[in-house]
Amino acid sequence: MMRTAFHSSRKGLALLTAAALALAGCAEPELILPGQREDIRPTPEDAVPTAETVTNSSRAISLPGQSANASWPQSFGTPAYRTAHPALRATPQRVWSTSIGAGDSRRQRITASPVVAGGLIYTLDSGARVSAVTPAGAVVWSRDLTPPADSEKDATGGGLAYDNGVLYVSSGFGLLSALDARSGAVRWTQELDSTGSGTPLVNGGLVYLVAGDNVGWALRTDNGRIAWQIEATPSIANVLGAPSPIIAGDLAVFAFGSGDIIATFRKGGLRRWSATVAGQRVGRAISRIGDVTGGPVASGNRIYAGNHSGRIVALDAASGERIWTAKEGAMGPVWPAGDSIFSVTDRNQLVRIDTRTGGVIWAVDLPNFIKDKPRKRGASYANYGPILAGGRVIVASSDGQMRFFAPENGALAASIPVPGGASSLPVVAGRTLYVLGGDGELHAFR
Repeated sequence: MMRTAFHSSRKGLALLTAAALALAGCAEPELILPGQREDIRPTPEDAVPTAETVTNSSRAISLPGQSANASWPQSFGTPAYRTAHPALRATPQRVWSTSIGAGDSRRQRITASPVVAGGLIYTLDSGARVSAVTPAGAVVWSRDLTPPADSEKDATGGGLAYDNGVLYVSSGFGLLSALDARSGAVRWTQELDSTGSGTPLVNGGLVYLVAGDNVGWALRTDNGRIAWQIEATPSIANVLGAPSPIIAGDLAVFAFGSGDIIATFRKGGLRRWSATVAGQRVGRAISRIGDVTGGPVASGNRIYAGNHSGRIVALDAASGERIWTAKEGAMGPVWPAGDSIFSVTDRNQLVRIDTRTGGVIWAVDLPNFIKDKPRKRGASYANYGPILAGGRVIVASSDGQMRFFAPENGALAASIPVPGGASSLPVVAGRTLYVLGGDGELHAFR
């Protein structure tokens, strides 16, 4: 019985196979369309609308005269602390390098740019070590501000500001300290209840700071006591190192990780106006981080600020009213000059933007992805700047080069090596450019 059943099943299978072959013989041949095959998953470049493509143009610019400034005491967002056009040789050469502490690592990053005042250059390494260096490269003093109960590798980030013989230092340990600028002795320390990696601003007897929990602080410079505080919308998608507040007339202006810009009366802290840097570039996952990485910069009756996700705004300084929005991000504060502002964007481009309209005059590529494979892109190079000095727009990059661009058309005028790659904004004082390298060295170019 089993043999008969097996024989029948084989016979049925043969009939089915014959029928299938007969049907296949009747089918029409497959039509293969000619032409190029396109991937249904677009690359990041394809995902960005072509409307964002910039047609570069060359346009004359009226730059302020060069000035041989002796200091760079604080972040340049406040006009009182910004030299509009520092004097510098067209192509400066490195004259010395000196170690100032720990460099960049997987867990720690240098976030503080040097400040220059009183004949010394002050630095903060990737931990909490503060150093004072002479213009000849000698370390005068060095102080570790790591709390006794913590390890130096437990936190990272911070900022520096100098005023009237006192150096103010914020740190990732959640502390703001006031040091004697000549000796490094600690005058006072204030706990911030959160990370203190933001850059401080000092003006009129108060020191202003944004802490990691989106709280703006105003502390008395004589004893560190709290004068007032202001809170913004909570945010967890922040970039390490909050931008420095600025002073614009009688207002103190703060920028927060939520994208909020809040202006308060600088003495009492009463809120005057608020605005938001909103919007993002499509086609890029990283654009979901809306932190204000391009800290506020005051120029004339305007305030410029930019976010990490692809927007720069111009605001009326008195009211906060939006004047225009440019569809470019800002990875650091913009630099105003003439009828333009210059910015390093979220796409790692250096752009010149018309301050009247917000339109891009030119854009040039900067070092971008370390491994530039369309479907396997990870870490990117960091580009610090821009600043204007010696008639050139300067950007220092972690790829090991500092580049000098013509402000008229963005043409590359010169490039000089930075040992270890740059890890801070370049600053200029006494016809010398200072920049921190990723290996924890301070480099001087003149």
